[in-house]
Amino acid sequence: LGTLHPDSTDVEGDIEHLISLGLKGVKFHPDFQKFAIDEERALRIYEICEKKGLPVLFHTGDSRYKFSNPENVEPILKRFKNLTVIGAHLGGWSIWEKAVDTLSKYDNFYVDCSSALYAITPEKAKEVIRKYGAERVMFATDYPMWNPKEELERFYALGLTKEENEQILY
Repeated sequence: LGTLHPDSTDVEGDIEHLISLGLKGVKFHPDFQKFAIDEERALRIYEICEKKGLPVLFHTGDSRYKFSNPENVEPILKRFKNLTVIGAHLGGWSIWEKAVDTLSKYDNFYVDCSSALYAITPEKAKEVIRKYGAERVMFATDYPMWNPKEELERFYALGLTKEENEQILY
């Protein structure tokens, strides 16, 4: 995935450049990039990504900031129904229950488990994964922050079924 910023003066050109590099989607980290996911200035990017079939991945959730929380993601899911949206960190780092309760009803919303399994109990992680449905969860590690081998061990320690593991890992 490539990254873009809503303040770009050439969003169309930036997206075409990402595609020309062989990249398959766009990643945003609103907390670092200092924009709310649902800000007007970001909507053009989502519109173009939706038209081109490019998924977007957001760093989502953080009790310390207001940029990437479920209430910012939900308007995008409602407005861009054909845009594939991936919420990193089980959809809402540190606010997992709020995220799953708000966002799991949207068919175009998926999550990964990066930077989450170290900070959430295995029981709560399993509950959150099952509320989304394993078919909408992707294994991820947030490397180099976390060691992939250790993240895989944390993942297997959740005690999901073989079918759930395969859906998430493959």
